[in-house]
Amino acid sequence: MTQSSKIPQSPNLRLPIFLILLVYLILGGLYASYTPDWQAPDEPAHYNYVKQLANGRFPIMQPGDYNEATKNEIISSGFAPEYSIDSFTYEDWQPPLYYLLLTPVFWLTNGSLLALRLVSVVLGGGVVLLAYVLARRLFPDKMWLAWGTAVFVAFLPQHLAIMASVNNDALAELIIAAILVVLVKTGRVASGEWRVVGILLGLGFLTKGTVYPLTAVIGLAIIWQTWGNWRRFIQTGFQAAIPAFLLGILWWGRNVAIYGGLDFLGKAAHDAVVIGQPRTADWIAAQGFGSVARQFIQTTFHSFWGQFGWMALPMNNPGWLYPLLWMGTAVVILGLVLSLQSLVSSLRTPIINPSTSSGQVLQSLILLTTFLLTLAVHLVYNITFVQHQGRYLFPALLPIGVGVAVGLDAWLRLPFLKRFSFLHYLMPLGLGLALVTLDLWALFRIIVPFLA
Repeated sequence: MTQSSKIPQSPNLRLPIFLILLVYLILGGLYASYTPDWQAPDEPAHYNYVKQLANGRFPIMQPGDYNEATKNEIISSGFAPEYSIDSFTYEDWQPPLYYLLLTPVFWLTNGSLLALRLVSVVLGGGVVLLAYVLARRLFPDKMWLAWGTAVFVAFLPQHLAIMASVNNDALAELIIAAILVVLVKTGRVASGEWRVVGILLGLGFLTKGTVYPLTAVIGLAIIWQTWGNWRRFIQTGFQAAIPAFLLGILWWGRNVAIYGGLDFLGKAAHDAVVIGQPRTADWIAAQGFGSVARQFIQTTFHSFWGQFGWMALPMNNPGWLYPLLWMGTAVVILGLVLSLQSLVSSLRTPIINPSTSSGQVLQSLILLTTFLLTLAVHLVYNITFVQHQGRYLFPALLPIGVGVAVGLDAWLRLPFLKRFSFLHYLMPLGLGLALVTLDLWALFRIIVPFLA
């Protein structure tokens, strides 16, 4: 990662990201149009949240919002016409911002599911664009890494499917991406920009719990940039914390007033209602820890790349696809390790004195911390509930995307390949062609035939 006061942009450099966004919007539109109604995780419950707002009722999590047997029966029927989705209300505990954004669209389109899905597609386009901006700030002289990052975020099949459904992940990821873009900018974050970070974090509090780990990432950046200056630390901390708190208290206060006690997130009310949801302790008792751990790793990996519907349709035909993705992941990780050797050397400088450390270290720590915290949340959630869904890693998709681009690019720096500099520019093109092919195959050979 190199630092520069300006990121060079020219029409020729902007064209690839425009093409990436265009292809993403086309594919997102196809997924939104061709994915059968409600055949995305929790989509009926998210839709019903918007429906309640559109009808003038603010959702409240309460007994009866979740019935495991009824839910499974309806899903197993393929959402047959004789079943109603009105019983899917178990997302009523979620913060309201995404659903409020969709409510006018619900009114204007008479509740069109496709229209609501397309709003999520557009929000996902913002995530793709910010992925590009983030990588350009990290690597201002290596635009192919920015294109590769954007390509991975745009065309990862499972991510594309989620962005083309009614799901508050789209807005949450957009807010997370915006926060990361500000934090990793070259140079120090200016005073006014900390207020922007605080506002973004507050909006995240009103969107989804997956944004909360960014609080620690922001704290890390503040401590790093104000080390040794307590007055500046307190001033900067308040600049970020006050707008975040003022926005968050709107939701936290409401939850305490409704659910009582210290349940400011509504999580306790949610956990008390979702009786019958598979629990990890029961699985371990029945199958053993080793079996459950293997299932956790395998299903998380499969569903990160693509396991569609309500986790019922893995991409296991052809049978060699997931093994190939495991091999590709190993190649990326090894390349990433090789490319980080210089960074590891710089980390040997004691971080208790950030003035001697480069901005590269802070940028890397921001991305690494975001990934590790997201992974930790996924692990902790699965301690209680069986939720082996790779999409829970998507809040860290920008750091993952950067890692994929850097890891692949590292192999192009081998001595016998250094003379072929054009290969760096072909990396995002090859990655894009492979993923777009996989996207179309998944949609028309798996999702449509088996879920329609």
